[in-house]
Amino acid sequence: MEDRLIAFLARAEKFIERIEAVLPHHALVQPDWSRSIAFRYRRRSSGQGVIAPVAHIGAMSLSDLREIDAQKEKIQRNTEQFVRGLPANNVLLTGSRGTGKSSLIRACLHAYAAQGLRLIEVDKTELIDLPDIVEHVAQRPEKFIIFCDDLSFDEGESGYKALKSVLDGSVAATTPNVLIYATSNRRHLLPEYMAENLTYSHTADGEVHPGEVVEEKISLSERFGLWVSFYPFSQDEYLEIVAQWLSALGVSQSHVTEARAEALVWALERGSRSGRVAWQFARDYAGRHGTPA
Repeated sequence: MEDRLIAFLARAEKFIERIEAVLPHHALVQPDWSRSIAFRYRRRSSGQGVIAPVAHIGAMSLSDLREIDAQKEKIQRNTEQFVRGLPANNVLLTGSRGTGKSSLIRACLHAYAAQGLRLIEVDKTELIDLPDIVEHVAQRPEKFIIFCDDLSFDEGESGYKALKSVLDGSVAATTPNVLIYATSNRRHLLPEYMAENLTYSHTADGEVHPGEVVEEKISLSERFGLWVSFYPFSQDEYLEIVAQWLSALGVSQSHVTEARAEALVWALERGSRSGRVAWQFARDYAGRHGTPA
């Protein structure tokens, strides 16, 4: 029964690919690149793909981000190489929620926007159009980061193959002014199951080799040249981040010290000591004490 279902899904996927190939294709329209440093790609109901400028971009500087110095150094170095026209890698940022993965990319955008860096956010449901987007910006003088936030795939999703193709070294992927930065809570971007451990094989000399299913799941993340991992914060690191955000919001140093106990209770109630939780607490505390946003 399971074999028949797999065969049916494979035929259905090929059928869908044939249908998509004959559907009318609408060329992307050039946006006004001077209106913003960040853009979003969306496909309208008519099938027209649009790269729209983001009107309001949240301010974020590299100095605002604390307790992720090692990760910051890697991403900043890779981004600087990119904007200078030097070899650089596509990047996969993985790890705990709220630890600064997306904020770090946004901070790099602000840091290097004056040197021509631009960002285009693409949702995973739109990744099937990724080759068209890359080709669309290939002749632009700016440097583009294609940003995929909170990326993960279920089995058989169409965007998986499009991303894999671009990362794998297709003609479009050699474009020197485009890199892909993706964040994910999954290291291999696909769901992993206990039963898949049974596909591992063992050689006589003790070597372990993953089965085909595991190899396929590992293969996508391996196509990113740079992996950057993020980890949960300790209590001291969490409090340092709280102090940073309170200071950034204009809270006096005496109140920053007094807020430590409340910050720990706030984290305990949410079951997390992440950077996002620290930011949310700082906004709540600053608001309650009358500090203007």
